[in-house]
Amino acid sequence: MQAKNEKRLKIDLHNHTSRCNHAEGTIDDYIKKAIAEGIDIFGFSDHAPMDFDPRYRMGFEEMRAYEEDVKRAKREYEKEIEIRLAYEVDYLPGHMDERVLGADVDYLIGSVHFIDRWGFDNPEFIGRYEGADIEAIWQDYFDLVENLAKCGKFDIVGHLDLIKVFKYVPKTDVRLIAQKAMDAIKRADMAIEINAAGYRKPIGEPYPSRELLQMAFERDIPITFGSDAHKPEQVGYKKDEIAAFARSVGYSEAVHYIKRDRIKAKF
Repeated sequence: MQAKNEKRLKIDLHNHTSRCNHAEGTIDDYIKKAIAEGIDIFGFSDHAPMDFDPRYRMGFEEMRAYEEDVKRAKREYEKEIEIRLAYEVDYLPGHMDERVLGADVDYLIGSVHFIDRWGFDNPEFIGRYEGADIEAIWQDYFDLVENLAKCGKFDIVGHLDLIKVFKYVPKTDVRLIAQKAMDAIKRADMAIEINAAGYRKPIGEPYPSRELLQMAFERDIPITFGSDAHKPEQVGYKKDEIAAFARSVGYSEAVHYIKRDRIKAKF
């Protein structure tokens, strides 16, 4: 752990590129928007390649070009903004690849997008919610988050309660459903992100919910921030709101990463 940086920083570590096949705009477009938003540390964490669901991610043959593009941008814009290189990796046992898990990056975001190969956050497959046991779906989801933490491969848990995206929510207290996952995140010494993308979805609020963020604060789990931008205009979206949200729970520091080394900063 490096020493604290006492300067207040605006951090945005979760952003995509057109290589994932469902985002648009150039790397330079994203960076210019980040500079305009006053962001100090901006991370590209595009969807990592995997031998499943290839339509929504880059191919393994694109990894080198992606990494070189981000490194080029890091050099070109170094006087204006700090750029970080990362991947968002789907936690899907049997499909994660060492070429990604062992990549020379600043951090890895681990995310759950699939329950038994069902892309539950994809509008194409929303019909599966109808008539389903929502309590069981939520428990299955958080069991996967727990296992993601236990595997020890990642630095940040992506959009912690993504399962709420379409507003299918359980009657059971979410804190009970998520408790084992939160404890596993703490034991794994991972951070969670406050992700603004939920504001752009039917749920209309950030990930995670206040209840879960309070659980994280009580466990002294670090936080970071992410726009989860898939278009340049989404960079910095609701950044002041998610910072205020974190402060309202009690947080005053966030984290960022260099070469997998976690650094604290005031925000």
